[in-house]
Amino acid sequence: MEFSKYIHAVGTGPKGNRDLTFDEAKDMMTQILNQSVPSEQIAAFLLGWRLKPETNDEFRGAISACDEFIKPQAIKDSIELGYPFDGKRRNPYIFPLVAKVLEDAGVSLVVVGDELQPAKDGITTKEICTSLDLSKNVNYFDRKEFFKEMHNLTDLRMKLTLRTGFNTIEKLTGVGGSRAAITGVFHKPYVKKYVEIYQNRYNRFALIQGNEGTPELFSKGRLWVNEGDKLEEYIVDPEFYGINYTKSWESITMEESLDQVNNPSDEYLKLAKLNAAVYMFVVGKAKSIDEAFEVLG
Repeated sequence: MEFSKYIHAVGTGPKGNRDLTFDEAKDMMTQILNQSVPSEQIAAFLLGWRLKPETNDEFRGAISACDEFIKPQAIKDSIELGYPFDGKRRNPYIFPLVAKVLEDAGVSLVVVGDELQPAKDGITTKEICTSLDLSKNVNYFDRKEFFKEMHNLTDLRMKLTLRTGFNTIEKLTGVGGSRAAITGVFHKPYVKKYVEIYQNRYNRFALIQGNEGTPELFSKGRLWVNEGDKLEEYIVDPEFYGINYTKSWESITMEESLDQVNNPSDEYLKLAKLNAAVYMFVVGKAKSIDEAFEVLG
């Protein structure tokens, strides 16, 4: 279909807008990824799509298009961590420490990174993964290498300076062939949306009220685990496990972020253990978070 028709579908206002079908969304996304249409038209569509707003069927169609550009590399006993590509601003990443805790448990982490995307000007997973000596069970994939079509849209997205539908669907790529995945959500209404989009892609799919939208728990929050048609909710409170870590509300530098990972406090190490227990439970290597926390010692 001519791309202009997709722009009209999302950009003519409440009375004229309509939702795209799965197949239309797949075609739309394919044209965008191939950049077979002018960048101005891509930008116009993304802005209209965001305001319409996007439907789950549209997201599924767009993800299906992305899948045709990505060749998964199966990582055994892995969990895919769905990080936002606009980074973290106020707290360090904890997954490098989590990985060390999980080494003996036989759980691998799949982390994807790229150049900074809108809209939060944070520190990216790519910056962290290329600056640290990571444990062998951290499998880092640079999107520039395995999904260059999405990477090549970075300049356009940065010029827009706004979040788009890409921010929602790019966090989980499936590149590691993981049977389990976890990503962060800010609000409970997004749980149903993400489950409807991703539940058929993983055996166990989890969402957590993570720090700065990441799959990292820094304070009391909810965890939702989807398996088949079943969705269960859990409350995870670090204080229950004797952890008293205080989150930062101030922006930190790259140097400060790396220093907190290289020279972690006792509380930060305990927090890493709790996150490891959550991932171990999501992967299915423990019957509960409590059991996993105890096993990890």
